[in-house]
Amino acid sequence: MNTNNKKNRRHFIKQLTKVSGSALASATALSACSKESNSEIVKSKKKEKVFNWKCVTVWPPNFPILGEGVNNLAEELRELSDGRLNIKVFGGGELVPALESFDAVQLGAAQMMHGAAYYWAGKIPASVFFTATPFGMTTRQQNAWLLYGGGNELWKELYNKIGLEPFPCGNTGVQMGGWFNKKLEIAEDLQGIKMRIPGLGGKVFSRAGGTAVTVAGGEIYTNLERGVLDATEWIGPYHDYLMGFHKIAKYYYYPGWHEPSATLELVCNKKAYDSLPEDLQEMIRIVSLKYNGSMMSEFEKFNTEYLEKIKSEGNNEILPFPKEVMETLKQNADSVMSDLISSDPFAKKVYESFTQFKQNIKQWSTISTDAIQEYL
Repeated sequence: MNTNNKKNRRHFIKQLTKVSGSALASATALSACSKESNSEIVKSKKKEKVFNWKCVTVWPPNFPILGEGVNNLAEELRELSDGRLNIKVFGGGELVPALESFDAVQLGAAQMMHGAAYYWAGKIPASVFFTATPFGMTTRQQNAWLLYGGGNELWKELYNKIGLEPFPCGNTGVQMGGWFNKKLEIAEDLQGIKMRIPGLGGKVFSRAGGTAVTVAGGEIYTNLERGVLDATEWIGPYHDYLMGFHKIAKYYYYPGWHEPSATLELVCNKKAYDSLPEDLQEMIRIVSLKYNGSMMSEFEKFNTEYLEKIKSEGNNEILPFPKEVMETLKQNADSVMSDLISSDPFAKKVYESFTQFKQNIKQWSTISTDAIQEYL
């Protein structure tokens, strides 16, 4: 190796050493920065506030699909938030009576509630549109109105005025018409029947000659068994079977004219909700929408199975409402709705949005889902 080559090699090694040393220094510094950064993240996480909430419901504790769904929702929010939002769920009667859940959240005794808006019709008449209206829209149609037709905005406007933040969170789909201890032949057969049926459906039933009674789910069986009630609607085959109604009532009627769709609600105390960081607020919104769909799918699956179960046991008659009965109920539904919108300005505002959307989407439904149904 000649002298020039040796000099060049020594120069190259010196330069390489300088570069390597510099790189090593940089890597060391970077590593230190990384450790420092990670440490800061850990410290930051430790400093993040943890929110411990109570959620009350109108459902019996751990009630299938409904109560269980709220339990799952709470657990999912806890996991997604890395433990920053911890929600303890209380079934109806565990912390407050089922039908006092709304008041508990409004007053701040609990931060969250799961239920159905039409239970609060006595306080806020327009709330019925956000659960179910007699002869209203199907689940598919109502979801479209809520999410893309202005329904959610009206719901928020109504609830925000009284310190609440609402979210659609579940749907039962079209319900059954109910269990009766008396067979219906003509419209006059409704006279004097005491039926557990809430919301506008209850008002329609009363106007048609019956007596509407509102009781919490856990009290229905005993009242029906003892004759305090002559009839009851609840949800559909799955839950009705679990409640045991098929054992104490003979006739099972369809369709659920009173609830062609039944949206469920997740409601937060607005002050508590507004105090959350934006990411936790967004988690509540998104997870609510998830359960809005998943609960509906569960209802479809289990109602299908349990309708067959009721049929196979052969102790009940599953019947359509007579046409005359349905026509009478529809006439009274129109009358009740007219009274509602004439007595409550906000209900009129919601009704106009709801009705316009229903008229428009019905045209599409007629040539889409309705038209294909007979061939499926």
